[in-house]
Amino acid sequence: MFTTFSSALSALNADSTAIDVVGNNLANLNTPGFKTSAVCFRDLVTESLGAGLGETQVGFGTGQPLTVREFTQGAIQTSSGLLDAAVQGDGFFVVNDSSGNQLYTRAGNFQTDKSGNLLTDTGFKVQGWTTVDPTTGQVDTNGPVGNIVVPVGSLKPPTATGNITADLNLNSTAAADSTSDFTAPLTVYDSLGTSHVLTLDFEKTGANTWSYQVQIPGADITGGTAGTPFDISGASGTLTFGTDGTLTDPPAGTPIAFTVPGLSDGATDMSLSWNPYTSTGVGRITQFGQPSASSAQTQDGSPAAQLDHVGLATGGTIVAEYTDGTQVVVGQVALAEIRNPDSLIAAGNNNFQLSALTANPSIGTPGTGGRGSIQGGSVEASTVDIATEFTSLIVYQRAYEANAHVVTTADQLSQDTINLIH
Repeated sequence: MFTTFSSALSALNADSTAIDVVGNNLANLNTPGFKTSAVCFRDLVTESLGAGLGETQVGFGTGQPLTVREFTQGAIQTSSGLLDAAVQGDGFFVVNDSSGNQLYTRAGNFQTDKSGNLLTDTGFKVQGWTTVDPTTGQVDTNGPVGNIVVPVGSLKPPTATGNITADLNLNSTAAADSTSDFTAPLTVYDSLGTSHVLTLDFEKTGANTWSYQVQIPGADITGGTAGTPFDISGASGTLTFGTDGTLTDPPAGTPIAFTVPGLSDGATDMSLSWNPYTSTGVGRITQFGQPSASSAQTQDGSPAAQLDHVGLATGGTIVAEYTDGTQVVVGQVALAEIRNPDSLIAAGNNNFQLSALTANPSIGTPGTGGRGSIQGGSVEASTVDIATEFTSLIVYQRAYEANAHVVTTADQLSQDTINLIH
């Protein structure tokens, strides 16, 4: 009979622990990246009564229950945070705490501090790569991971224009005189980021032939006259068209190269290349029986620009966007793949740390080596199911009440037994 007390008390203790786990799950119903803990009960060794070989077995109750973290996929919810990210599939974000210890998390609601460090909402530093290859413009992910530092309030230097194109049509029915004159303005940038408006001037000189001259405002050139266009030396010539209206001379593969010297703002002389053909050898300039008109222009320069904002894109790349509309990749978030994540130990603040049973994490880029993908502008919701937790809560409550009744019943029986000697 006295075994009944210990068995019932062990059950009361186990049910109390289970209720604590349910309470913790429900408390984290809205915690990003939270993973539900399940309770696993286990019985204690049984006692065989009598001389038989196990015909009568009485257990000693239940042991301390085990909790197992269930790393199932949470729902991906769209968020308004530019730096928010969610892991789709296996993997963890890698973070360093204030002591430099490496931890792992599924919560991707990130932010930056005044120095540009990418942080979790609890202030831990997110790990990844920030070395950008100057040739390809891609992040080098071959080295070890480190703190991700994004540009804060930085000024992007200007890029001098080096290549220009102009898509236009020249009217084949125009007279070969000054009445056929057609101009197409094109804005370019020098090494200081100052804009200059070049003028592409065309005039028909004969059947299927047009002359061209590139000009720049006189005020932009040292020695030029304000209000008077300045003819750029070496930027003039003749365009010849075939009977079908397509450009034949200059031939494909021979861009028109010229230099704009002596800029009045002190910038470096501009060296420009004007390619009248596409990459496939099709002429950008045509001569058809339609009014002369420009349809498209391109140039590869840009002025200096202020940083507008930094965002985390799908795939885990950190992208900086500037006020001129250009976007630059400045970092890459790392993911860690852990073969047995259920062995991780919760460290608080949505983080996990390795235990003695945890396999070595494999850290790399998302989408490789079994690692999941990263969805930008999203967060992973908690995996807690409120209906399941309330059902478990009712079951544990009834179990606790039942075992409490066992204690009172055993107490009554013991009292009755003691009263037998009186």
